[in-house]
Amino acid sequence: MRKSHSISAPRLWLVLMRSHRVLTLLAEESIRKAGLCLTDFAALEALLHKGPLTISGIQDKVLLASGSMTAAVDRLEKLGLVVRKSSPSDRRARVVELTQQGKRLAGSCFEQHAKDLEALMSVLSDREKEQAYRSLKKLGLLAAEKLNQQETKSRSHTE
Repeated sequence: MRKSHSISAPRLWLVLMRSHRVLTLLAEESIRKAGLCLTDFAALEALLHKGPLTISGIQDKVLLASGSMTAAVDRLEKLGLVVRKSSPSDRRARVVELTQQGKRLAGSCFEQHAKDLEALMSVLSDREKEQAYRSLKKLGLLAAEKLNQQETKSRSHTE
């Protein structure tokens, strides 16, 4: 009798979690080599690729708590990597912008980080990367939809 090659959902989840854990540690080490913490790097990277943003705009891009993002911007500002400016469209809002030094550092850090990730992912063929990307995106979208439905249902019960 042949063994089934089917992988159970709990087994797949465990592999995803273990992979995520070690990949995260290696990615964070890549960032630490540049002399930055993950939050500071994430803020610099968002500003590098999206341009000037409000703190809440950065927060939305990197999925961090408001307090963490404010502290990161404070640190980056003290280092001369970012400046806060008044928003041209809303005088109450402040936008965060990279300085020239910040642009240089963010660009070089991101470039090295991308190289480190490429080296790590080189174990996969282009086809395997594409397949993993599509599969994980599909799974993530479904999970996000289910979570949204649960939150909507939960809010309707508390009203």
